[in-house]
Order: sequence, then structure tokens, then C-alpha cells
Amino acid sequence: MKTEAKNGKKILIALIVLLVMIAVFFGIYQFTKQTAITGAKTITVDVIHKDGSLKTFEYHTDCEYLGEVLIDEELVLGEEGPYGIFITSVDNETADDSNQEWWCITKNNEQLNTSADQTPIADGEKYELTLTVGY
Repeated sequence: MKTEAKNGKKILIALIVLLVMIAVFFGIYQFTKQTAITGAKTITVDVIHKDGSLKTFEYHTDCEYLGEVLIDEELVLGEEGPYGIFITSVDNETADDSNQEWWCITKNNEQLNTSADQTPIADGEKYELTLTVGY
């Protein structure tokens, strides 16, 4: 009987620890997640093509996320995935998956860890879409 009680206490303690860990991770996520900014804003998008040429686009928008702007302005084409659009073509240049080509999204020359659909935008920001070779 004492063994069953000890096992029950261990399970209860493990569940409490698990719930506390979930609460802590949820709190960290809520604290660090980026929030969208409403209202009018102007952003710049540089497209760096495979040949190294650069084309700059400036957009005036009320959209809250980068993906919305890129699609609305018909700058990109892509496929819907679990994290939003997977960009396959930018400014009429399509990445060739067989050559391990893909479009890298950066903000002020720093790679983003979010998809275009999950990237909130603010007035004056600059983004880059670069055709990259190699995974």
C-alpha cells in the first residue's frame, strides 16, 4: 500500500512540474512574440536576384504582415504551408528546387526566423528577398 502511495505522489509531483513548465514557456512566448502594428506605413523591399542584380520596391500599406504586402502587390508567388506562404517566385524569378535554390527573407540584412506571413511590419522598415543557393 505504501508503494502505491509513493508512486501516486511521484506522478502528482511530475504533473505539477510539467504544468509549471508549460506555464513558464507560454509566458516566455507571450512576452517575446512580435505584435503587428495597425495603420499606414511605408516599407522597402530589396530583391536580390540570382545574377546579383538589385531591384528596390517601396510600398505604402495598411497591412500588418509582410506576406500580405508581398502578395497584395503581386511581388511574390508561393505555396501555402503550415507556417504561411512558402515563397517560390519573386519579381518573376522562380527558385529552382532541384538546384537547392530558395528565397531568403532578411530584415536590415539579418535573417528572419519567421515566415513572411508571420512577420509583422512597422513604418520605415527594410526587408530583403535574396535568391539563395544551398540548404
